[in-house]
Amino acid sequence: MKFLKTFLASVLGTIIGIFLLLLILFATIVSSSSDPEPYVRSNTILKFNLSGDIPARVTPDPFEEIFNPSAGPRVSLQTLKRNLEKAASHDNIDGVWIRTNQVTASWANLASAYDYLQEYKESGKFLYFSTDDIGMNEKAYFLASVADSVFTPPETNFEFDGFVTQISFYREMLDKIGIEPEIFRVGEYKSAVEPFIQRESSPESEEQIREILNGVSGQFVRAMEARTGKSADEIHDMLNTPPIDRLQFALDNGLVDQFAYDDEIEDLIKQRIGVEEDDDLRTISFGRYSRVTGSSAGLDDPSGSDKIAVIYASGAIMPNLGQSPFGNQNVITASSVRSQFQSALEDDDVKAIVFHINSGGGAATTSDLIWNDVRKAAEKKPVIAAMGSVAASGGYYIAAAADTIVAAENTITGSIGIFNLLFNSQELFNENLGIEFDTFKTHEYADLYDLTSPFTPNEQRVIQQNIENGYESFLNRMAESRGMTRDEVHEVGQGRVWTGVAAQEIGLVDVVGGIDRAIAIAAEKAEIDEWTIDSYPKSRDLFETLFSSGNAKFQAWMMNLLPDPLNRSETQDLMMLMEQPQGTNWALLPIRFDVN
Repeated sequence: MKFLKTFLASVLGTIIGIFLLLLILFATIVSSSSDPEPYVRSNTILKFNLSGDIPARVTPDPFEEIFNPSAGPRVSLQTLKRNLEKAASHDNIDGVWIRTNQVTASWANLASAYDYLQEYKESGKFLYFSTDDIGMNEKAYFLASVADSVFTPPETNFEFDGFVTQISFYREMLDKIGIEPEIFRVGEYKSAVEPFIQRESSPESEEQIREILNGVSGQFVRAMEARTGKSADEIHDMLNTPPIDRLQFALDNGLVDQFAYDDEIEDLIKQRIGVEEDDDLRTISFGRYSRVTGSSAGLDDPSGSDKIAVIYASGAIMPNLGQSPFGNQNVITASSVRSQFQSALEDDDVKAIVFHINSGGGAATTSDLIWNDVRKAAEKKPVIAAMGSVAASGGYYIAAAADTIVAAENTITGSIGIFNLLFNSQELFNENLGIEFDTFKTHEYADLYDLTSPFTPNEQRVIQQNIENGYESFLNRMAESRGMTRDEVHEVGQGRVWTGVAAQEIGLVDVVGGIDRAIAIAAEKAEIDEWTIDSYPKSRDLFETLFSSGNAKFQAWMMNLLPDPLNRSETQDLMMLMEQPQGTNWALLPIRFDVN
């Protein structure tokens, strides 16, 4: 009896402790969300860090703000644009000082951020960039090249040696463990399966990769020409220079303006804005400045009730089969997209919809459902597709039904084609593990997707025919949406990947630009002059955040524990494929890679 009392007391104490903890968390979050608007004093500098990823949009996470306040809010394109607009207009903001090091954002998002920085500079206020002991990579310097002055410590790193990408191949590993890939595909360029069946890239895949690398290189070189006044050939010669004493090289060639520590940069800013040397430099953080309203900064807030809905869809396009062990934070499902479009359509104040897509594709059947929802929505309100860093294969499929497609210069798009990747594991089970199977079936094709025995020629014919039928459906959907013939789509399809610029030339994209260009087109089609932006999906409320945030963070932590290359995107794609029902046809980007 004494043990039972002790046990019940412990359980009750634990429950009370959890309740009190939740109560404290709730009070902390409520109090932090109700902080008053900061007052910006004269001679203030907007100072913030800009490193890592720069996504199109970030949903605020109150738990991050409480448990990791030193990290500050993540900077997104959405918040970067808004804060720079306010800083340009605000009488009490004298300039912007951005500290950066290793930026990992996509080149499409970098192009938008570059434009926002350029627009801010038109105000005549200064823009300084600096770095720390980590130093800048090319992506960071691409943004820094806009600045009036670029500062680095005298001892740090400075990457300026071109761009590289790497593809992993798993064929030899699969041979060693006794797994034989069974590939079904259509198109010369549908090379998503190459890592599983080859030991190096095909000529078709190499052609695509080099085109994308050249596009990124061209974007970077043009920015360097604008920064230094040197010719493209001179910039290429600089990139080919052996990386010895690279920091002094950067100073000598006008890439860096001055070696300076942070305290020295502060002194330079004080001199520039007329602050006494002994006085403190007034700065405001990115997070605090985000709470300053546009009207306080001198901007004219839009009048009226008209809105443009921006629906963000990012990640793999997947059937809604429940929780994946690797997380569903970046998954696009037909049900989630449909509910967001329905909300935008039912809101009479929403006059047009921008569908922002950042996806390398996924399940062909899911892509078709979303394509139909976009098509139906476009019959009621203008729908503009805005492509992010990638909108390929299934990602292009769901964009095609929009009235207008907008892509960034180096958006990876196209890849019109489908495939199926299956694995014959007979050798693994029978010879390596000593496991054998007896199969009993009622009809010939009941075990069509059984992975414990090789496919018969007749089974291979059936699966390949399904793939070809799916490809024909893909072609016809794209032809209907883009006003092209089936053969015209096939000519630029076959799984071929294109950059945004190249896609415009062949008719797959209408306009080259970022999300702001897409919003402007939406307003033009809706015939409105002033509007506010209504973003979807909506930010989660407190309790949704409470019960999902920790789970997402645990998944991210687990993925970071995986050794390279197990935490690489292409390996996660393989895991994603294996989670889905056998026989799923995939409309996926041929190769997943990052250009660094």
